[in-house]
Amino acid sequence: MTRIRRGYIARRRRNKIRLFASSFRGAHSRLTRTITQQKIRALISSHRDRDKKKRDFRRLWITRINAVIRNKGVSCSYSILINDLYKSQLLLNRKILAQIAILNRNCLYMISNEILDPLE
Repeated sequence: MTRIRRGYIARRRRNKIRLFASSFRGAHSRLTRTITQQKIRALISSHRDRDKKKRDFRRLWITRINAVIRNKGVSCSYSILINDLYKSQLLLNRKILAQIAILNRNCLYMISNEILDPLE
């Protein structure tokens, strides 16, 4: 009986997985079973850490705003400032406030003083 040559579909599928894992170390980039396991792990981690990155940046922005506010110039805490921002309907998100706090502190002091004065 003559030898039957297999098709290319399975090889193409494995090569596609190998391309994904080409930067992994050791057996994680050479053996097909471990490559598929590591691919699943990598995709799960990337999905989880995209959400975690958003949380981490929000925490960083809040910390920066709070540090500048408590330093000097404003006699209130972060939570009071954010509450007064919402009351005065001033739409500045935490990312923008953190950039203002780092690059131009006097501007943040002016904003907070303008918000605090009319409400009192």
